[in-house]
Amino acid sequence: MEHFRYENNELYCEEVSLAELAEEFGTPLYVYSKNRIIDSYRSLQEGSPGKSVNICYALKANANVGILKVLVAEGSGADVASGGELSLALRGGFSPSKIVFTGVGKREDEIAFALKEKIYCLYAESLQELQLISRIAHALGITARVGLRVNPHVDAESHPYITTGLNHHKFGIESGKIIEAFQYAASLPSLEVVGLHTHIGSQILKLEPYRATARYLASLVEQLRETQIRISHVDVGGGFGVPYDHVVHHEGLGREDRPNNSAPAASEFIATLLPILEPSGCTVWIEPGRSIVANAGVLLTRVLYTKENRKKKFVVVDAGMNDLIRPTLYDAYHQIVPLKIDTYEQEIVDVVGPVCETGDFLARDRSMLKTKQNDLLAVMSTGAYGFVSSSNYNGRLRPAEIMVSHDKVRVIRQRETFEDLI
Repeated sequence: MEHFRYENNELYCEEVSLAELAEEFGTPLYVYSKNRIIDSYRSLQEGSPGKSVNICYALKANANVGILKVLVAEGSGADVASGGELSLALRGGFSPSKIVFTGVGKREDEIAFALKEKIYCLYAESLQELQLISRIAHALGITARVGLRVNPHVDAESHPYITTGLNHHKFGIESGKIIEAFQYAASLPSLEVVGLHTHIGSQILKLEPYRATARYLASLVEQLRETQIRISHVDVGGGFGVPYDHVVHHEGLGREDRPNNSAPAASEFIATLLPILEPSGCTVWIEPGRSIVANAGVLLTRVLYTKENRKKKFVVVDAGMNDLIRPTLYDAYHQIVPLKIDTYEQEIVDVVGPVCETGDFLARDRSMLKTKQNDLLAVMSTGAYGFVSSSNYNGRLRPAEIMVSHDKVRVIRQRETFEDLI
């Protein structure tokens, strides 16, 4: 099923006109396809039929409780990176036994919260963190299940801001000291060492970094066993990349001349990992986020003005960097298309927002169908790291969020009001 497609030159989400949603609920507006989320999750399951793979959705990608409930119904677990995300995961209905807590800087109150809720595992990233978890667990009179995050020094070949597995990154325990760290963890009171964790980055478009990571982890499990440390699971993180180019098609849109950014199917990533890791006897856990929700969401925006100078033509829209920061933060590409196509005439423009920053843009030097004032546009593939990274910068109100299922529409977050700024 094409969850976003043109019908008679008008863009639809499932069976609902996006132009009608924009008129009814206003812009900027996030819209999600429920069935695209379900299909993406199930495609991960298809990569491991009958296998011991636990899928923990990474809330950092999109933590709207309406989306979390969809994934709970599919049987997903949760990967959380803060006490706030843990609270959202519990409100969304995730079983504590399927929640893992990652992150390099957990506070004492967050650790205590996780232990009291009896989540499956906390992943520690330093010896000091292990000491703190041990102390808190001892004070609570419980045994804390922990895993250790190792930095395997594998290049994810992604954007440097979202690559996390090299020696100069802040994440994890360096590979040369990980055996010693496991031995130390095993010596501490009130700890049960159950897992090995890593995460090498995000938006990874090649399989080889995962092969290299899986080989390293399988070897490390064997080394741990030689030192009498037996773990029950290996967590390889997430980071499975998705296509951002040409995600919706129409003969009038044309194709931009861009580097090949195609991504393997999510099931291919898992199929790459399992043959290497299964002989270890450990259960395999993964933490996908982007690959489940990115292409399930769009950001709708209205053209406020068009203007030009000697150098540029600008399309000024009502969505800005506070609504979608990825283009500004990573120079990330998002396909931008009209909700209604009434011309095939192309022009090269900068699509910019209303925020008082030169860096407030959604696209630069982009060849697009010609637009005019009050036209409606869709910024594609914004289901991940879209609303979840939004802010009230410049006193701007954050958008509403809408869930579409077939021909049914549900508001899963109300648009903010000026009172919400106080």
